[in-house]
Amino acid sequence: MLFTNQLFLNIKHLKMNKNFIIALSIILFTCCDSTVAKKTSTHVGSELKVSSNEREKNIKKGMVLVQGGEFMMGGDGPDAKQDELPKHKVFVNSFWMDESEVTNDQFQEFIDATGYVTTAEKPIDWNEIKDMLPPGTPKPHDSLLAPSSLIFFETKTEDLTDFTQWWKLKRNANWKQPFGENSTINGKGNHPVIHISWDDAQEYCNWAGKRLPTEAEFEYASRGGLKNNLYSWGNEPVNKGILKANIWEGKFPSTNETNDNFYYTAPVKSFDPNQYGLYDMAGNVWEWCSDWYHYEYYNMVANDFSKNPKGPSNSYDPMEPYSPKKVIRGGSFLCNDSYCSGFRNSMRMKSTADSSSLHTGFRTVMDVE
Repeated sequence: MLFTNQLFLNIKHLKMNKNFIIALSIILFTCCDSTVAKKTSTHVGSELKVSSNEREKNIKKGMVLVQGGEFMMGGDGPDAKQDELPKHKVFVNSFWMDESEVTNDQFQEFIDATGYVTTAEKPIDWNEIKDMLPPGTPKPHDSLLAPSSLIFFETKTEDLTDFTQWWKLKRNANWKQPFGENSTINGKGNHPVIHISWDDAQEYCNWAGKRLPTEAEFEYASRGGLKNNLYSWGNEPVNKGILKANIWEGKFPSTNETNDNFYYTAPVKSFDPNQYGLYDMAGNVWEWCSDWYHYEYYNMVANDFSKNPKGPSNSYDPMEPYSPKKVIRGGSFLCNDSYCSGFRNSMRMKSTADSSSLHTGFRTVMDVE
């Protein structure tokens, strides 16, 4: 599938019709020792029970039990966007959640076990996507169909509406080569994995026996039991007091003062956890949720008491109506109060399921049996 929003970023370098730009915008295995079959049925049952308990213990390693409950979901404060309103009552069951984002080391285990190839590592198949585009859409240059992902470039500008100034497609940029050819993740095994599409995250979850959090679960977990708080740590502004998260400090997108000592990703757990014991619920990398993004979704459920909501049945983004998107949450190392305040609890962002970038990763959750 196509990096739809990535191709959109090259609009200044393409001489294509507008419809094309808009349309292209943004297993766990069990094994059995042969000797087990020779044992008595009672012994077999005991062995299986122990084995099952061990698997359950291992799969929950590094996860936090989030006790379910009721909360008001949606925007707090003057920075709340229209798609974060109105606030509405939601209940979520208890669930297990990774205490931090999935790391490069953890993702490497998945790759080693499965041989999976991420979206950013695959060339785009024009024959696969052309029938989904408006009739007459011209085939893009082959360079735009090559394996690639989005890279951030610092730039001086006063126009914060044109994100093509600081986002560019980079060929051969992917999770193991975050800045393109000859770049590596050596020494960054405990950093969050990046350049991950929603599709990639879903495949990891299938292998790990877990799933992506719903948008409601993510916001509930981010709030950490605090009511109507702006951030995962409370209401104190991000730049006051102790360092709270890996964000952009200074004038975006030209000057990062890096008071937190990190220009790009930080090792997971570099900052204090919230009251649920969860790290990096704000900043570091954006994190995929399972839900489709719909601009009007909160209005659609405003009069309901939603119990374990899984989001709308379809996606709608008025800025790019041809482009279905999934929700991403939590903000990243590029978020800044002067630009997006993406580290707010209720901030909603979105991207196409086949898109990847330098600041997008994920964490997983599990149901409580």
